[in-house]
Amino acid sequence: MNVKLIGFTPNPEKIPAMAAKLTHSKTKPEELDKTSDKELDVILKQVLNLGHTSVIEHTNFTFAISDVSRSLTHQLVRHRIASYAQQSQRYVDFKEPCYITPPKIEKNKEMKRAYNLTMENIWKEYNKLLEMGIPAEDARFVLPNAACTNIIVTMNARSLMNFFELRCCLHAQWEIRQLANKMLKEVKKIAPTIFKNAGPACKTKKICPENKKDCPLYPK
Repeated sequence: MNVKLIGFTPNPEKIPAMAAKLTHSKTKPEELDKTSDKELDVILKQVLNLGHTSVIEHTNFTFAISDVSRSLTHQLVRHRIASYAQQSQRYVDFKEPCYITPPKIEKNKEMKRAYNLTMENIWKEYNKLLEMGIPAEDARFVLPNAACTNIIVTMNARSLMNFFELRCCLHAQWEIRQLANKMLKEVKKIAPTIFKNAGPACKTKKICPENKKDCPLYPK
């Protein structure tokens, strides 16, 4: 899995702070940029501590994500407030096998052998369909959830906070949890104040939505 932050809103923490100040100030919008960075930093911390996170919607982040499974992206696109551009199985050549192997299968030699054989057979049948003149948009029906894909994702900071609460959780599926943690690591470099306390709900809200009391992170 490769995750790269390829774009973000300039002044990612200053703009939300300016938006927060606007709501409680007579200062005109065009004059907000005259506010000192120190004052804006204080304002941003205050509104985040109060849970007023609507202002961070003004900050967007764009990620380039590659070598993940279709199983992962099926979960990812359920996060509605985001923009996606995914590699097409209609227009891209997938004649060479490319798939993700789950860690538990990877660790079991017998299971891994059977898994790899299954994938090889799938791609043989896929290529056979193409050779028979079946269009790629129909041949792709035999490709598995494990098939590799690439995707570009844009989310605002508030949506990302929700994404991290759900997908950094130890009970999230392993691949999307890995993705969420890599994305969180990237945005913390750019907006450390916004994402200081980002992570699973047990960290941000001190609750466990899954009520999994056997989880090592369960709030005590």
